[in-house]
Amino acid sequence: MGTLANKRILLAVTGGIAAYKSADLARRLRDADAEVRVVMTRAATDFITPLTLQAVSGQPVHTEMVSAESRTGMEHIELARWADAVLVAPASADFIARLAQGRANDLLGAVCLATAAPLAVAPAMNRQMWLNPATQSNLLGLRRRAIHVFGPADGSQACGDVGPGRMLEPTELAALTAQLFETGELDGLTVVVTAGPTWEAIDPVRGITNKSSGRMGYAVAQAAAEAGAKTILVSGPTALPDPERTQVVRVTGAREMHAAVHAHIHEAHIFIGVAAVADYRPLQSAPQKLKKDAERMTLELIKNPDILASVAALTPPPFTVGFAAETENIEQNARKQLVEKHLALVCANRVGVADSGFGDGTEPRAAGPGRPACGFEAETNCLLLIDRKGTAELPSAEKNQLARALIHHIMGKYHAAQERQQPAESRT
Repeated sequence: MGTLANKRILLAVTGGIAAYKSADLARRLRDADAEVRVVMTRAATDFITPLTLQAVSGQPVHTEMVSAESRTGMEHIELARWADAVLVAPASADFIARLAQGRANDLLGAVCLATAAPLAVAPAMNRQMWLNPATQSNLLGLRRRAIHVFGPADGSQACGDVGPGRMLEPTELAALTAQLFETGELDGLTVVVTAGPTWEAIDPVRGITNKSSGRMGYAVAQAAAEAGAKTILVSGPTALPDPERTQVVRVTGAREMHAAVHAHIHEAHIFIGVAAVADYRPLQSAPQKLKKDAERMTLELIKNPDILASVAALTPPPFTVGFAAETENIEQNARKQLVEKHLALVCANRVGVADSGFGDGTEPRAAGPGRPACGFEAETNCLLLIDRKGTAELPSAEKNQLARALIHHIMGKYHAAQERQQPAESRT
């Protein structure tokens, strides 16, 4: 059963009598814990008011390509990047025709062209309009472009006809939207993910840690679960809720995380080390709070176990993926980690500056409307994926979207590695 928890659904409403169901659909999506924003065509406002959909979605409704409230004049790009999925319900015959032609003469058309998120339409029209060869040809073109078509249903219609063309009910559409995130790419596999920082105590109130919100690791765990994997998340201290359908093991220090990972790694096919593990810990932790009496204090540190290297050293190892947060020489430093730790893949990103790319120049590019911030404490990230055959870039995106793209990339690499390991005769 799919889940919409923490998903960003852009609900688009086009002109048609079925638009009255869109208010109920927005409520159903929110009841499933999705965040909902609404785009309406001008024709849709003849059937239901933007105020109604604003009330049920809890967000301003977007109707114009450039609104008075827009800060950048690129509302279609912002909405396209924001969405985890776009659902057009109802989708009129006219909109389906415009979508098939790739037209961008209004806000909704432009969003549909600009988004990389899954796109679904829920047709609603008179039965003769539905059965018309022009409409069927347009729908065939949409399906060829991997656009999902939800429905329609048969039944009585507002015009008095009976037949195909009714929009599916809101409960059905909410369930089908949830299924958009169920890829099945990792069915039957077990994935262990680490996330968050670790905390190495100096005394009961002070400690050494690494900067990490845990968002990227939690998003990766959620994406693995959506792809069908049995997912085990070993998490350092965070304020994040447990991802849906994952087994969460909470730890504090690096040694605890190492022990928890190795308690579960025997069943893992894939290991993804996203956690920002502290490299060192105090040699001794004071049992009571240290007083700040002296002007200086010397702290002796000892190296923590390298969780990623220890997993990659197993015989046989799982498909081992590491994360490398770098401030300079990103590819060079990440590739060194790939080789020295015998990893299958390294996901590298620049941290410490608001940068949307991977160049190693001394001047970082500032984040802005076209270049969202990446890395720590940002809702977006960007990754350079490095293996022994080359590199691939995942450009800046919301961390949940980026995590799904990463899982898809890992799936392809994992299955290719499995193919290479099979005896030649078993592949014939």
